[in-house]
Amino acid sequence: MRHLILSAALPALLMGACATAPAATEAPLSQTAERGAPPYLPRDLSPAGVAAADDHLALEQVDGAEAMAFVAEENRKSLAALTGDPRYETFRSEAQAILTATDRIPMPSFLGDGIGNFWQDATNPKGVWRRTTLDSYRTATPRWETLLDIDALSKAEGRDWVFKGADCLSPDETRCLISLSDGGKDAVVVREFDLTTKRFVDDGFRLPEGKHRIEWLDRDTLLVATDFGAGTMTESGYPFIVKTLKRGQTLAQATEVYRGEQSDGGYGVSPAVYRDRDGKVSAVIITRPLDTFRSETWQLIDGRPLRLEIPARVSVHGVLNGKLVFTAEEAWSRRGVDRKAGDLLAVGLDVLHPPTVSGDIVITNASDMIFRPEARQAVAEVRVLTDRVVVSYTDSVRGRAAVFRDRGEWGWPRTDIAMPDNLAVSLGDSSKSRGEVFVSTQGFLVPPTLSLADANAATLTTLKSAPAKFDASRDVTEQYEATSADGTKIPYFITHPRDMKLDGSNPTIMLGYGGFQISLNPAYKPEMGKLWLERGGVFVQANIRGGGEFGPDWHQAALKENRQRAFDDFAAVARDLEQRGVTSPRRLGIYGRSNGGVLTSVSITQHPELFNAAVIESPLVDMLRYQELPAGASWIGEYGDPRIPADAAFIARYSAYQQLRPGAGYPRVYLTTNTRDDRVHPGHARKFAARLGDLGYDHLYYEDTAGGHSNDADPVANARRWARHYVYLSQQLMD
Repeated sequence: MRHLILSAALPALLMGACATAPAATEAPLSQTAERGAPPYLPRDLSPAGVAAADDHLALEQVDGAEAMAFVAEENRKSLAALTGDPRYETFRSEAQAILTATDRIPMPSFLGDGIGNFWQDATNPKGVWRRTTLDSYRTATPRWETLLDIDALSKAEGRDWVFKGADCLSPDETRCLISLSDGGKDAVVVREFDLTTKRFVDDGFRLPEGKHRIEWLDRDTLLVATDFGAGTMTESGYPFIVKTLKRGQTLAQATEVYRGEQSDGGYGVSPAVYRDRDGKVSAVIITRPLDTFRSETWQLIDGRPLRLEIPARVSVHGVLNGKLVFTAEEAWSRRGVDRKAGDLLAVGLDVLHPPTVSGDIVITNASDMIFRPEARQAVAEVRVLTDRVVVSYTDSVRGRAAVFRDRGEWGWPRTDIAMPDNLAVSLGDSSKSRGEVFVSTQGFLVPPTLSLADANAATLTTLKSAPAKFDASRDVTEQYEATSADGTKIPYFITHPRDMKLDGSNPTIMLGYGGFQISLNPAYKPEMGKLWLERGGVFVQANIRGGGEFGPDWHQAALKENRQRAFDDFAAVARDLEQRGVTSPRRLGIYGRSNGGVLTSVSITQHPELFNAAVIESPLVDMLRYQELPAGASWIGEYGDPRIPADAAFIARYSAYQQLRPGAGYPRVYLTTNTRDDRVHPGHARKFAARLGDLGYDHLYYEDTAGGHSNDADPVANARRWARHYVYLSQQLMD
């Protein structure tokens, strides 16, 4: 496979994850008992009861008249408060200079014999897809050849196109499937593009707008999972059927090769075609998600699917020498061999086949253990090459990397790649034919450096280093830990002035996420450094449970009925900052987006005494109805299912929309989302803002009309977004 995919994205100190952690605290329940039940918490927690008690359902209509009138009025008031601030224009211009700077590192992907890159700047805010040679890329001024100009395409077609990536067919990679989003939505249209002519292919492959899962099988055949008509999508709005689509066929003529169930959870069935260094197909794997994290894994053999005997919680990375390379995300026992959650394994595909009718099985003496992380470690990224894998992993939330070579029964000898200490390490695109992987490193105060790793020699060659975008000479980053309500130690990073006074007066932003096994690693955030650190602010990044900092157990410790642990962890960091004298509730603000919006909205409703600001962006907030709003049902494995009474009971304990109450002393919060967000419905933020207004709480609400969930549509618009954020935070924490 060769993909350039642009999407969201989405990072403990002295202890590892504990698989048998104590139960989550019940503190918020006792608080509820003391203060009385929240007035908006339904007595009937059934879906019908929750809907009947909701007086703002009209705001769930994305383009409804009442909803858009609400958005227009809220935007008017909020823009007056934010863009009318004398700091706004300075913040906007500084952020735009950073986001459109021409001295940024152009992040590369291998493309044919050269290098591809998607680039946005002030001249081309929608961006250009371009290529050059590796030798030219190494120079200070590469000679770029434009392949596709998204600004020009948008103008010519009268559409608000956002480039969402390209999938090019190996080995020559001259035919590509281009994904284009209208306004930044996750849903895309797909068109076939010819790199030799630099034009879309006449009568080529084209798919209408949808949340597709597509792979090249050969030059004239695609594997497609998409909306094939009525009854072919899950309740989350994702596909569960895979078909082969031949050149010249319509979707109605495609041939089915795999079918899941309409009740499947997660993000839809996905085909993956793995190839060797010469482009020959090594294996076709189909993943059928059962819920957010559990799945079935199937191999397509001669057009027929065969289920593989691997864990339900698994991350598949590729195929090497006939072996499936994967991380077991849960403990796994098979044929008398026990593996731990977090182990990186390589097992022969034939070994993973179920016994034949006659009971025959395949056995091997080849070692399947590539890497077993230690207690404070976790596998981060894996790149599968021809006879070895390159692995980035974290050790106490600090980046490391190593190469593991397949030696069959002699195991997987390891060679460490020398990395700078105390930085995050990320693996970029890889090339099997070249045996190389792009590697980037960065820290809170250290700009990114891009290198090329030679997997055979386990060496790095520096290609480019980004210049500093803010003055970090006065700052330092340290790592501390707080003690959560159940005694678990929670690590966090703090970046602050070297001469910071520990008198509680320092304006501080605390970032958190705590979900979906996503780690918050050290990252260079130039807009934050310029707009916040340079002005004396403090930045804190909390590595709470629910994330992936210590592997699967750290994540699973905060799932479903144990979600309160993530909220307790975040509150513990806030208290630790106050106890150390770093800041005080008057000067402490929090920021979270998407799942981080669950965290921040709950933090405000459970602990308004700890914070004076909250940026709650693209959030989930109404957790008793999230499964009703696209694409909420895909996250049931993370949060639980509110349609099940027992799940609704524990979700109701924290769901911020229903937990709002009068007289609680909430700070003025800033809610922001996007009309075209088709991942986290804008109704969450709208309804929360409306209910705050009902209760008489001062708040800010701003809804942009383009950009989608990823906020990647336009760097100029993104500069305005960051300016609004930091104007608000300055008003609340610095003024």
